[in-house]
Amino acid sequence: MPALPEIAAFADDLVEIRRDLHAHPEIGFEETRTSGIVADMLETFGVETHRGVGKTGVVGVLKGRGGPGRTIGLRADMDALPIGETTNLPWRSTNPGVSHACGHDGHTTMLLGAARYLASKRDFPGTAVFVFQPAEEGLGGARAMIADKLFERFPVDEIYGLHNDPYLQPGEISVFPGPAMAAADFFDIAIKGSGSHAAMPQMSRDPIVAAAALVQALQSIVSRNANPFDELVMSITQMHSGSAYNVIPEEATLTGTIRAFKPEALELARKRMTAICDGIAAAYSVEIGLSLNSIFDVLINHEAETAAMVEAARDIVGADSVITRPRPMMGSEDFADMLRKAPGCYARVGHAGDLPLHNPGFILDDAILPLGASLLARIVERRLAA
Repeated sequence: MPALPEIAAFADDLVEIRRDLHAHPEIGFEETRTSGIVADMLETFGVETHRGVGKTGVVGVLKGRGGPGRTIGLRADMDALPIGETTNLPWRSTNPGVSHACGHDGHTTMLLGAARYLASKRDFPGTAVFVFQPAEEGLGGARAMIADKLFERFPVDEIYGLHNDPYLQPGEISVFPGPAMAAADFFDIAIKGSGSHAAMPQMSRDPIVAAAALVQALQSIVSRNANPFDELVMSITQMHSGSAYNVIPEEATLTGTIRAFKPEALELARKRMTAICDGIAAAYSVEIGLSLNSIFDVLINHEAETAAMVEAARDIVGADSVITRPRPMMGSEDFADMLRKAPGCYARVGHAGDLPLHNPGFILDDAILPLGASLLARIVERRLAA
């Protein structure tokens, strides 16, 4: 894949870093090894380094030799997912039940590559700020860094990020203004019934039967309540109950997520979920508690900064490989919180692979590493030169 020559020259180093991070994944707010490696490497590059921002986050500050100027931020996430890996690669996860099934090990490596390149040159006015964020996967890492005064301590005029994308062709970059990724709530549903011997179900108030009915009923929100022109997704991702063959349990739990671009679509889903839970509770004589938590805002790319990212992308991969038509995704990303604090843009970079993100067999194509590092470095060079 295309890359700046100076970054292409140390591409093998990027692969080595990425595979080491991949072999030692850490979930949100536990990225102590990862953040330690990041901080040590930034210091080796000669970058002013700050550890422990937002618990396990790291921030690097690099001043150019061209005197005062604007400040451009770059952000990457560091956390892995609670998913066991099934790739059997030589560098597969050594942490059972945890893996980089989304590519954050690649994001971290790309930003380290950009930092190495920019630190070796420093031929720009102003400052580059490198933000290595913990806990992107629904645990509020961006909000934790913001609460720890990220933008007061390290103010930026603009901020940029990217994500690997196996749904694009290798070497393609997708970037467009406006809403790009959905808002999301996570929900927990607790169902409390009354247990009994499995041979005497009439003595119970079976939470499993109520849970099964609830799963079916909740799906009707999208198919029968939501406007079909308003994007809305509901997914139930966990269902837990019982511990024996011959016991009807007391409790069952469901968890999942709802996603939308419009606040009114999310609010509709919330209200209908509440009403359906109340109705199922009455119908099956059980108690149902619903907890809804807003985790992600809609990610909105800013107009001028998106135009700048488009030009930077064209520098790296050529105009024909930059996709600017709107391509919103129902996935969510807490970089949205940072874009509420500073204007910026979030791009997606294509790579080889036929398995989706968050799949236990997902494999990141290492050829993307110098490309992503080049894109991040070039947007800094362009914006500080401007």
